[in-house]
Amino acid sequence: MADLYPLRFTPIFRRYLWGGRRLETRLFKSLPPGDDYAESWEVVDHGQDQSVVRAGPLAGTTLRRLVQQHGPDLLGRHQPLEQFPLLFKFLDAHRNLSVQVHPNDRQAARQTPPDLGKTEAWVILHAEPGSTIYAGLKRGFDRAAFAREVDRGTTELCLHSFQPRVGDCLFIPAGTVHALGAGLVVAEIQQASDTTFRIFDWNRVGADGQPRQLHIEQALDVIDFDQGPVAPQQPAPTDRPDVERLVACDKFILDRWDLARQGLADTVAQGPGSSAPPNSATVGIGGDQRCHLVAVLSGSVTFPGDPVERPVTAGEICLLPSVCGRTEIGASDQTVLLDIYLP
Repeated sequence: MADLYPLRFTPIFRRYLWGGRRLETRLFKSLPPGDDYAESWEVVDHGQDQSVVRAGPLAGTTLRRLVQQHGPDLLGRHQPLEQFPLLFKFLDAHRNLSVQVHPNDRQAARQTPPDLGKTEAWVILHAEPGSTIYAGLKRGFDRAAFAREVDRGTTELCLHSFQPRVGDCLFIPAGTVHALGAGLVVAEIQQASDTTFRIFDWNRVGADGQPRQLHIEQALDVIDFDQGPVAPQQPAPTDRPDVERLVACDKFILDRWDLARQGLADTVAQGPGSSAPPNSATVGIGGDQRCHLVAVLSGSVTFPGDPVERPVTAGEICLLPSVCGRTEIGASDQTVLLDIYLP
């Protein structure tokens, strides 16, 4: 059985009527023809949707097979698990997404077929002027009041909204009514679930000329009406000046590393034999008996033992198995990355 190493996967592209081409123009994905590429699923283990290893002795292996055959080495302290519990994707909201809500674990387990709940977080990578996020309900909307406005076709009046800035992070727990507005490109980490209840779709029709299906009653049953408006997260400091905590919840932890900052902790200058690219530093990651998802937003990162013969660059992901231990990665001096791991 092949040993684990830093893993890179082939993206899975999803096409929806609200997508565009910015996965290519902003995130450098090589897209086939078409103007409706909405999502790039970078790391996924959900039913038939499976990330596949790109290179090395395990090339062609699905993420589910890695969990089954290499659970302790992949997951470390979190094994055994039946599936990889997180899904990472990039989204291009060329048009508004539907107003929707996701169930929690208990509610999703009652679906047919059963699924995980869906708690998620977004990091805004690009925002056109005037782009809007809808997150949470305005104060005062209980189930009866919200249902009345939905029935009237005035759902938008209930929604808390604001214009985000690049770098904002939104935490969207299960039960939160939400929608991405047109003009946004985001990175999303979520539970490995695809259960969505659509509440309002902006009165548009699908490719067949018919309105897309809504799930009003299911949505009303899972909305957390006590939550209220959702604002961007306030990043919290960590024990490293180059790392800030964006989200810490029971499903995942999301940190942002900004290696362009001065006074980096736990870094050493590039020296002979370093794996770091020019104008870079070597930075330690891992070694905590967890696997880490590393998503590069700018700059580049080199992982020792990576069989792909080039750095991980903006718009790309690497999964660092737990068995790799503390890994000294080479990061260019303009690197910004997301580090995602289980609690």
